[in-house]
Amino acid sequence: MIIAKVVGSVVSTSKAEKLQGKKMLIVQPLDMERIELDGKPLVSIDTVGSGVGEIVMVVGGSSARQTLITKDTPVDSAIVGVIDHIEIEGETTFKAHEGGS
Repeated sequence: MIIAKVVGSVVSTSKAEKLQGKKMLIVQPLDMERIELDGKPLVSIDTVGSGVGEIVMVVGGSSARQTLITKDTPVDSAIVGVIDHIEIEGETTFKAHEGGS
């Protein structure tokens, strides 16, 4: 599982049948201590209703096909949570704004 920031979206009118109706977002991995972009962006299927600007949990590989939305779907990355708070060794490195990110 990685922590990433949703930085964009992908629209594809022509795609595999099992991807029809799936929300595709571009996520970029983050350094969890500095909350800075750290890695190449990738396309991930949103399973939790996240949006651009939010900090999210992303799973890859076969784990990405373990949600109700992605079961038996040709995906290798899925957003499975929106992060509210990150604490490392007693220090808060990220806290979403009150009432959402």
